[in-house]
Amino acid sequence: MVSFLDLKTLNASYRDELLAAATRVIDSGWYILGAEVDAFEAEFANYCGVEHCVGVGNGLDALALVLKAWKEMGRLENGDEVILPSHTYIATCLAVTDCGLTPVLVEPDPRTYNICPRNVEAAITPKTRAIIPVHLYGQLAPMSEIMALAGKHDLLVLEDAAQAHGASLDGRRAGSFGDAAGFSFYPGKNLGALGDAGAVTTNDGDLARLVRAIGNYGSERKYENAHPGVNSRLDEIQAAMLRVKLGHVDDEAARRRAIACAYASRIEHPDISLPIATDTEQAAPASHVFHLFVVRTPRREALQAHLAERGVQTLIHYPIPMHKQRAYAAWNSTTFALAEALAAEVLSLPISPVMSDDEVDEVIEACNAFPEG
Repeated sequence: MVSFLDLKTLNASYRDELLAAATRVIDSGWYILGAEVDAFEAEFANYCGVEHCVGVGNGLDALALVLKAWKEMGRLENGDEVILPSHTYIATCLAVTDCGLTPVLVEPDPRTYNICPRNVEAAITPKTRAIIPVHLYGQLAPMSEIMALAGKHDLLVLEDAAQAHGASLDGRRAGSFGDAAGFSFYPGKNLGALGDAGAVTTNDGDLARLVRAIGNYGSERKYENAHPGVNSRLDEIQAAMLRVKLGHVDDEAARRRAIACAYASRIEHPDISLPIATDTEQAAPASHVFHLFVVRTPRREALQAHLAERGVQTLIHYPIPMHKQRAYAAWNSTTFALAEALAAEVLSLPISPVMSDDEVDEVIEACNAFPEG
């Protein structure tokens, strides 16, 4: 069996380092907002090329805390419109609605599935105040165009970088393009903790201070609560785990790219469409860290069943579009044709950095052996 993502084997690669880090925290006697969080925040900010990083509880909180902070700063108010892609994980949208803001969905680029600047511009109204581009599957959204639109219309930009740790373009990494960015360190991410964790990155010191305060019960000084806050803090154990894994994230991304290159050059089937990137027209440019390798086929269920029979585990990201979820019942009658097509046709192949060359060969051979429809 070729597992989709073998986290046990992946983390076993760093077992001694992880145990030493956990022991360091246990022996310190300090478990919340201590030296490990301070160190990880500094290291991750440096890695992303920004001035500030604030550790939080998870990736959804990272996005929501930025939006809440912007509301506290008077930069957003209830009902303001926030543009985001119609094809993404629902957390992107949940952050918007949780803050009393109005999500405006736009169809993605039909080639990359990332947010489409033309569709963003067409959706801008006098009520628009922000854009949330998602670096989907590990590929950077077209940030030059997005930032140009934001500058033209005086809009805030919040990068959803939950799938793009280390993705870079022209020397800049994900999390350094917008006014702020939200990261998830869910265990299956390219930079994954051993539990839930997240972070906000920004060059805005006032925003960073406010995000930290709101995530700490609205408090900057103990028992003094200046803002309506929540409890969303990166804990010491997870920070220590992330410090270990941050040292390996680029090597793991290189392995993901190598697997992606093998898939792109050797999977040859008329019913399977492979991912591409707009910046190079190649499947594995330096900007892509391949959190996922997503193919598309109108015969998805048949392909998934065929691969399962061959011992290859696959997943679907994402089977139900946001606008068809019960959580957003008011949207259920609306149509986003491309998002709906993607939900029906995309399939994610295994692309774990601990896959062996033999396992990569198995996936390729299984795809090429899929009977033509």
